[in-house]
Amino acid sequence: MTGFTPENQSVPSPAPATKHGDSTKRVPELGPQAKPKRNKYAFACAILASMTSILLGYDIGVMSGAMIYIKRDLKISDLQIGILAGILNIYSLLGSCAAGRTSDWIGRRYTIVLAGAIFFAGALLMGFAPNYAFLMFGRFVAGIGVGYALMIAPVYTAEVSPASSRGFLTSFPEVFINAGIMLGYVSNLAFSKFPLKLGWRFMLGIGAIPSVILAIGVLAMPESPRWLVMQGRLGEAKRVLDKTSDSPAEASLRLEDIKEAAGIPADCHDDVVQVSRRNSHGEGVWKELLLRPTPAVRRVMIAAIGIHFFQQASGIDAVVLFSPRIFKTAGLETDHEQLLATVAVGVVKTSFILVATFLLDRVGRRPLLLTSVGGMVLSLAVLGTSLTVINQSDKKVMWAVVLSIATVMTYVATFSIGAGPITWVYSSEIFPLRLRSQGSSMGVVVNRVTSGVISMTFLPMSKGMTTGGAFYLFGGIATVAWVFFYTFLPETQGRMLEDMDELFSGFRWRDSKNKNSSSNPEVEIGLNKQ
Repeated sequence: MTGFTPENQSVPSPAPATKHGDSTKRVPELGPQAKPKRNKYAFACAILASMTSILLGYDIGVMSGAMIYIKRDLKISDLQIGILAGILNIYSLLGSCAAGRTSDWIGRRYTIVLAGAIFFAGALLMGFAPNYAFLMFGRFVAGIGVGYALMIAPVYTAEVSPASSRGFLTSFPEVFINAGIMLGYVSNLAFSKFPLKLGWRFMLGIGAIPSVILAIGVLAMPESPRWLVMQGRLGEAKRVLDKTSDSPAEASLRLEDIKEAAGIPADCHDDVVQVSRRNSHGEGVWKELLLRPTPAVRRVMIAAIGIHFFQQASGIDAVVLFSPRIFKTAGLETDHEQLLATVAVGVVKTSFILVATFLLDRVGRRPLLLTSVGGMVLSLAVLGTSLTVINQSDKKVMWAVVLSIATVMTYVATFSIGAGPITWVYSSEIFPLRLRSQGSSMGVVVNRVTSGVISMTFLPMSKGMTTGGAFYLFGGIATVAWVFFYTFLPETQGRMLEDMDELFSGFRWRDSKNKNSSSNPEVEIGLNKQ
């Protein structure tokens, strides 16, 4: 089912056509010694594009500590704090919804610039906010920038990456989200000793700095080769593919597949060709996605929406955003102790996401995802139990305190090893070319709505059913997620982006139990792809 395609081979070997006649060709898999080195140019492009994700990460991380001081300074309620923390996710919907169409019109690269510029303005507004209403307006502006960034970074990275390292490179947005969270936690600790009215404003306002660096760095990036083909700019696309592929043969094969997906004849070799408005600017995409999807597209949509929903519904943003509150419940009394423990969460989360980047293209998406979610279920169950023991006890139960802190760490570690990065990798690579921008933006919308709901309801939920009860609920949701992933998501490791339609058309959950399906020495590549 998931054998290697020519995109992850450095020197493809010709093979005769097989039983599928002219519609299929087979390419023998090369041995491990022929595995290509990482493409440094594609690596650099992925790093620059993924830096947009720092914007969201920093905001999540810094708000976890800043809300302690915002509440004291502005004298607002827990409900207002919950809304302030979670509303950015709802505001980001506007950016995510607009980003698909925007990136089809002006290109992936300039959409990244736009995301950075909007967030820059939002960070400054939050930093200079004199009151709660102005702060909410700053969150609105920053949220739009975050929405743009969340959608465009994984799409650009998937489109520029060779299949041999697509999992590794497409996990970079999640790496930078975690780096941003870590920076936010450190910022909280650094500015926590400042005067009350200055400290939280510095925490929020300094977030403008990454967006400036991003705007400068993007000048060194090429445009996405798939977007260039959609605009009929074949010559430019070929030059980008030559730089980002593992071999000239692979570059030619990728160009051939992208042309076919864009409806351009294979024998067309002009540098610039005319492409219909429907293809070049995404006309009719929403109808094709929502109203008249093919069975394969419908399955892709369910997979993308499902993986984004379950990533957030299992409570990760509640842990990351409210970790000081959780540690306070667990028995850490001072601000400094809570913020220090929160920094430890950031260190663990960032460390394990780095491990995950190296495993994605070796272990595969499915095994890593299922192992990750299984670990999350266990961690949430133990965390819920230990917090319940603390809540029920009249005196400090040291073993429960230690266990609570430890299981917060294991939860973020198991999340970061799979569910965190794979959500973005998987959803960015499964949509057909014409539907990729809008399809990915729909996944981001679901992700942000779910995150916003969890963030805004966590504090009331903790009061209504206790903090331990809230984590039991998250554990139940994570259990359902494991079943969904096991039965519904095929392995995509090593598959060409243009080959996903065939993969989703034919996948049955029982196929996942066939170990040979992902290691077949020969791979079929359909030539009549969507």
